[in-house]
Amino acid sequence: MNTSTEPRSLDCAVIGGGPAGLTAAIYLARYHLAVTVFDDGSGRAATIPITHNHAGFPGGISGSDLMLRMRTQACSYGAQIRQGRVDALTHEKGEFVVSFGAKTLEARTVLIATGVTNRAPEMPKAMHDEALRRGLLRYCPVCDGFEITDKRVAVVGQGERAFHEAVFLRSYTPHITLLCPKGVDLNSTQRNRLAQVGIRIEIGPLQFELEQEAIVVRNLTSRSRFDTVYPALGTTVRSDLAQMLGATLLAEGCVRVDDHQRTDVRGLYAAGDVVKGLDQISHAMGQAGVAATTIRNDLCDQSPLVRRS
Repeated sequence: MNTSTEPRSLDCAVIGGGPAGLTAAIYLARYHLAVTVFDDGSGRAATIPITHNHAGFPGGISGSDLMLRMRTQACSYGAQIRQGRVDALTHEKGEFVVSFGAKTLEARTVLIATGVTNRAPEMPKAMHDEALRRGLLRYCPVCDGFEITDKRVAVVGQGERAFHEAVFLRSYTPHITLLCPKGVDLNSTQRNRLAQVGIRIEIGPLQFELEQEAIVVRNLTSRSRFDTVYPALGTTVRSDLAQMLGATLLAEGCVRVDDHQRTDVRGLYAAGDVVKGLDQISHAMGQAGVAATTIRNDLCDQSPLVRRS
C-alpha cells in the first residue's frame, strides 16, 4: 500500500493486519487520526477458505477476500498499511518507537492486534496447507461445525482440550473419533462421558494422507478415512511485543486488558485473539471498535481534537 503521505509521527500504530487491526484502522482513520497498520502476512483470518457465520455474507466469504475488502476500506479513509514485521517496540520520551527492518516510526499510541498461531499436527507443510484449503483440516468448530454435520470427523489432541472439542463437535455429527498421538491422558469421568456419547478413542503415533475427498489417518493398528480432521492442539499467543513493553500477560500468554481494551502500559491497547475471549472475527472486530474509540478519547483527553477550518 502507498505510504508516501505517512507522517513521521503517528497517532496510532496498529500491529497486526487481521480483522481486529483493520477494523481499528477504519475507525481511527474515520476519526481523522494518523494511523498505520503493520501486517506481516501471517494472520489466521486470511487462510480461511470460506466463512459462513460472518454476518452480512449469506453465501459465505473467503478470509482473503474479507481481508482485501477491509484493507481497501481502511485505505480509502487514509489509513496506511505497511507489509512487514515489527521487530521491536520501545517507549521513549513519551512516544512509542516502532522498529521494522532498518526503519522506525514514532506513535503516540499502539494497538496490539497480533493474534495467535495454531499448533498444527505433525504433517508436511504442503500437505497441511492443501488439506486446510480443501476443508479436510479445520481449526475452529465454532466457525464451521455446521459444515461437518453428519460427516466423519476426527479430533487430534490430548487431555482436557481435546476432550471438550470432541464433545462439542458431537452435537453436529454422530461420527466422532478422538485421536490421541501421545496416548490417552483422560480421567475416568472424561472417558465415561466419551463412551456415553459414542465417541471412540484411538492412539498414535499418527500418519496422514490426502485423498480427493477425504483425509486418511494411520496409527499402529488401523487406517481410517475422515471427511475432516480438527486439530485440538492449542495456539501460541503472539504477545511478545506487548511483553517487550512490560504489559501484563495472563497465564496462557494473552494480554491483560480492561473493559476498554487498555493494557496496564499507558498508551498501549490490545484487541482480537491476542486478548482472552472468543476467537471469532466478529468478536475481534467488536473489541477493535472499542479499542479505537478509547484511543481517540484518550488522545483527546491529552490534547483536544478540534477540526480546523
